[in-house]
Formats: sequence, C-alpha cells, structure tokens
Amino acid sequence: MLKLENIYLTRGDRHILNGINLQIDDHTCMAITGPNGSGKSTLVKVIMGIEKPDSGRVIFNGKDITSKTIDERAQLGLGFSFQQPCTFKGIKVHTLLNLAAGRELKTNECCDYLSTVGLCAKGYVDREVNSTLSGGEIKRIEIATVLARNAKLSLFDEPEAGIDLWSFQNLIEVFNEIKSKRKGSILIISHQEKILNIADKIVMLNEGRVQSISNKGDRIDITARDPRKCSLDGHLKECMTGEQATPNFRKLAAKNIAMGAM
Repeated sequence: MLKLENIYLTRGDRHILNGINLQIDDHTCMAITGPNGSGKSTLVKVIMGIEKPDSGRVIFNGKDITSKTIDERAQLGLGFSFQQPCTFKGIKVHTLLNLAAGRELKTNECCDYLSTVGLCAKGYVDREVNSTLSGGEIKRIEIATVLARNAKLSLFDEPEAGIDLWSFQNLIEVFNEIKSKRKGSILIISHQEKILNIADKIVMLNEGRVQSISNKGDRIDITARDPRKCSLDGHLKECMTGEQATPNFRKLAAKNIAMGAM
C-alpha cells in the first residue's frame, strides 16, 4: 500500500529524517513510537504532503506521489488527523462531515459517526466547530471526519492527546473498526501502551532513523544512545532516565541497561 524509499529531510543544520525506508501493507495497523524529536510527526506529514522531503520517494498503491499536493493525496485515499486539530468558525459539524465524506450525509449517518467517537450526536451535529468546543471534543470530531472519509490509509498523529480516559478506550475501538470492518490501513503516532498493543507492527524511530520494527507481541528491543524507554514483559514502558524521572524509574532503567534490555 505505502512505501517510503530513502526519505531525508533537514531544517537548517538539523537532520530530521535520515534515510527512512518503511512499508505499510494493506489492512495493517502500524504504530510509530520513539523519543521526542525523533521525527515521528514530521514523517506522517511527509506522507500526507504537508512537509516536502529533501530526497526520497513516497509510493502509494504503486504510484509515486512524492510531488503530489495534499488534496491530490486525499483524493487517492489518504486521511490525516492532526495532533492539534483546527477549528472552523462558521462551519457546523454536519457540514464538516459532509465535506469529509464528499457527499450530503443523512442526519442519521452523521449521528453514527459522532456516536462512534463517543459524542452525543444530537448535541453536536448542529454545533459550530469553533472555540466553544473543548480540545477533546474537537479531537473526536476530527476523528469522526476521518471515519467519514473512509480512507484507504488513515494517519493519526498522537490521537490520544487531549481526550479523557473513557474516550481513549472508545478510540481503541475506532481503530479496530477501521481495520476490521472498513478494510483500511492505519498509521498511528503514539506513546500509549494500549495503542501499541493493538498494532500489527511497531516502528521505533530514533534520531530520524528506523531503529527497529517489531511484530505484534514481540519484545521491543531499544538500544537508543540516550535511552528513555525500556522493554518490560513484552510491552513498551516509560523509564524516563532524565531529570524528571523518579528515583525508582532511574533504578529500573539502569537495571535494564545492565541486563542488556536497552
């Protein structure tokens, strides 16, 4: 479905992406994780066309889309959910869903999308997508528009940001529905263990490079030069070896380094 070939991107003297090679297959849920500043968000923006790579190719369903615009990529079947969603003063929720779907949706269809992301449909379908909504509400509305797009590949940049615990569980169900019922593929940027656990593949980025690719259920081996995470019992755990770490976390990280887990 999607293939990234030798993607490089720099900003000034900083190398953000350093030769990324990655492939996402049909009907696959892939999660990308890694330390802050490792290039995760930049990578999905390159895929969507928001950022342009210095070199390399983005191949989607056998077509080179490297030079295509955001609109052209959306028409080909790419969908994107921002880490910080936008507001649209004067535009109502049902209008936004219509634009995402590319047709006039019936009220019950709009309500279905909103209910799927945990919103009381009747209370939101005629509301404006403006600053009167909380960050979590806007986030869920944006995810509803991704569902309405019915994209072949849906890209989510830290979708858990700004939503409450109940909505987070609902979000997991949304991802499972996209993969199983809608037959689409998903690429998720996340640090959340529950999201990583539903992924078919987990990609670890570090310093703009693919450090490792693990299959579902694999022990995640992380050998970062500046380790901030460790692999415990097959799951990714935060170990925060920096100044903000608790003494227990620092001891735990040091123990895992000594055991060769990092």
